Amino acid sequence: MTPLPVTLSDVRAAADRIRGAIVRTPCLRSETLSRIFHADIWIKFENLQFTASFKERGALNTLLQLTADERARGVIAMSAGNHAQGVAYHAGRLGIPATIVMPSFTPNTKVSHTRAHGATVVLHGETLAEAAAEAHRLAAARDLVFVHPYDDARIIAGQGTIALEMLEDAPQLDTLVIPVGGGGLIAGCAAAARGLNPGIKVIGAEAAAYSAMRQLLAGQPVSVGGDTLAEGIAVRDIGELTLGLARALVDHVVSVDEVAIERAISLLLEVEKTVVEGAGAAGLAALVAAPDSFAGRKIGLVLSGGNIDTRLLASVLLRGLVRDGRIVRLRCMIGDLPGQLARVAGLIGKAGGNIVEVQHQRLFGSVVAKRAELDVTVETRDREHVKELVKALEGDGFAVRVLEGADI
Repeated sequence: MTPLPVTLSDVRAAADRIRGAIVRTPCLRSETLSRIFHADIWIKFENLQFTASFKERGALNTLLQLTADERARGVIAMSAGNHAQGVAYHAGRLGIPATIVMPSFTPNTKVSHTRAHGATVVLHGETLAEAAAEAHRLAAARDLVFVHPYDDARIIAGQGTIALEMLEDAPQLDTLVIPVGGGGLIAGCAAAARGLNPGIKVIGAEAAAYSAMRQLLAGQPVSVGGDTLAEGIAVRDIGELTLGLARALVDHVVSVDEVAIERAISLLLEVEKTVVEGAGAAGLAALVAAPDSFAGRKIGLVLSGGNIDTRLLASVLLRGLVRDGRIVRLRCMIGDLPGQLARVAGLIGKAGGNIVEVQHQRLFGSVVAKRAELDVTVETRDREHVKELVKALEGDGFAVRVLEGADI
């Protein structure tokens, strides 16, 4: 049998190496999520690292093993953001010059934070693959040390320290559900977890648009691409080392769609009062998408990062309220007479709805001259409350249609 490139002993050595310079993030049981999903759910809050991502672990483990000559030359990395910040932050601490190549789609918050750590940022390409090609070109041209975001044994071992800590805090775990991009996190965690407990299940969660690892493990041709909320795991090219470790140690990888990722982000904010990015929510999204597959298990989830753009987060939360029927738009046909708007508002208020926005429509479409369309956006308690609002309006003679939101 071919020896694995990263083993439990490598992960333990990495843990000793980075101890004291990395936050030992909490691994806590979620009572509410456990109840929702009928499982025993524990959460590893890697979004509480200084750079809000697990990527610091592998980056620091790699940087600490550079020679004096390599440190003097400086390092270069390519990343959609979290690896960039991890390399930039710890390179700055260690006095190592750092250049980071980031794809042009990288969220502004990740770009600005990377620059704030003292690194030189180069925005290049529409994909990670294009950014990687530019990083390799610059590394050769400037004699810089390339720090790969996932396909490096030092990186993989550093990421695996997460599983060591999880199983120290919750040794009863029988399943780990881990986000998958290039595979460094799941490969390291699988090496550590399976080394400690050969019977533990290790399951990966990929964004559906970038399910490269799942396709490779199934022997399928890789086809990926498109927009995803989980840009941190929007990876086309899986690493050779990480794929080999996944084939040996990972049970399977599931794909999660964008709605499941959005729901997971909202759940974590509402239930755990914690902010995660799309990639960080992928593990919980796997439970959202297929709860029956995980019922009854003792599950460890890794919240791998919390670097989400605030405008995107606001959009996700509002879309969640619409999906849950807690924000709904009602269209009422009213007479074009004084007092009709006040009458509608009074009925909605009496039924417990909170009006957010009102729009009149008199001039366009098929509205007759003595009638008007009134679109009212309302905050509600839930879908049943929407039914109550509609019933109250119809009971007073208004024709009402739900334009979006709750399906009633």
